[in-house]
Amino acid sequence: MAKKIPMRTCIGCGQSKEKRNLIRIVHSPDGSICMDLTGRAPGRGAYLCKDPACFDKAMKKGAFTRAFQTSLPAEDAKKIREQLERAANSDSSGKTDAERGG
Repeated sequence: MAKKIPMRTCIGCGQSKEKRNLIRIVHSPDGSICMDLTGRAPGRGAYLCKDPACFDKAMKKGAFTRAFQTSLPAEDAKKIREQLERAANSDSSGKTDAERGG
């Protein structure tokens, strides 16, 4: 019997993808909103593609506000966007920033 692959939906583009191909954004019990690279941080989670364009779509349509039932602070949004850009850059080249010397 084949092992079931967990699927999640990107809140930006709305596509259903394998959980491991998405990044979890978590609204922690302490009120902060940040990226959860482990996928196991406590709090309410929402999933995004590793593409910064999906983050922009999610912001434009208010997906974070709906998912977390609170607004995403501008400083948290900026931090998440920067982390997504770094993740997208490291994925596209197959090397991390450290391996490229950056």
